[in-house]
Amino acid sequence: RAVPKERQHFVDLTEKNYVYGDLKHEVHVYVKVFTNSPFLVCMDLARSQEEVIDPKYLWIGPDGKNLEGRMYVNLTDTGELVVMGFRESMSGAYTCTLSHKIIETTTQEEREMFEAYKFMVYAYREADHAYQVFVRFTTKECELAANGRFFGELKKILNNIISDLTCHIIESSYKCHSVKIPKQGLLHELFVSFQVNPFALGWEEVCHQVPYDCEDATNMRVQEARDRIGEFFNKQTYALKHEFRTVPTIHYVDNSFSVTHIDSCRPGFGKNDITHKNCASCCVVCDPGTYSPNNEVTCQICTKPRVKQYGARAC
Repeated sequence: RAVPKERQHFVDLTEKNYVYGDLKHEVHVYVKVFTNSPFLVCMDLARSQEEVIDPKYLWIGPDGKNLEGRMYVNLTDTGELVVMGFRESMSGAYTCTLSHKIIETTTQEEREMFEAYKFMVYAYREADHAYQVFVRFTTKECELAANGRFFGELKKILNNIISDLTCHIIESSYKCHSVKIPKQGLLHELFVSFQVNPFALGWEEVCHQVPYDCEDATNMRVQEARDRIGEFFNKQTYALKHEFRTVPTIHYVDNSFSVTHIDSCRPGFGKNDITHKNCASCCVVCDPGTYSPNNEVTCQICTKPRVKQYGARAC
């Protein structure tokens, strides 16, 4: 994911995994944690289409030092840089100076030219997904002792359906309301709310079986959990219509199942659709001077900005 800070005004060659510099703007590049960066090219697109005489390239990393000879970078003869196995700490400004000669055709006089390109490279992760579910049940009356028992049983059933995915139900609650329904009079309903969360006991062991990138696996598991729960409530509708002779006192309200998608970021990462509008859905590494200690989606500002590194989890 790469785009100049203000607008993408060149032919999009990022599919080929090449990101060109821009003399007018720093170019923002987003690299998924543990993967290799795209090829950062030490020239702009226009210059790359021209003949360049005696080019020399000097790449400086975020620590202000020459990148030549570093184990984690690959520098090509033609000035492209790849940062390998990208980590939070590798985020920051990568600058390249291109020096080349211009030879006057008539006099053969040589002049040396220097051009500087700046790439802001950020580590990112996919957001972790969870799902907020709302569902309703009809009950006889709000003071019924069976309401609480029913709610407890419902949680057990739902947890059983998804436990093999190391997902679980959290932040569950219910309230009873009386509802005036057109042409039916007054009914009592339980408004049930809970979250389907992918971090049940044992999720880290499951992660260790996956090569480095656990978010994708975690997100697939929680999506499967959401689908199973949706299927469970669909079956309630069928059962009420076809399987029960007498309708149970507490039963599912047809089509009341609704689900909302919730994102969270790992500690040291957050979302910022203003600073990182081209990676708005990503969890991007927290900037120096900010931190994220938990799974919230925002990096908080340090009151005493001692934090100099990217991806801080404490101030």
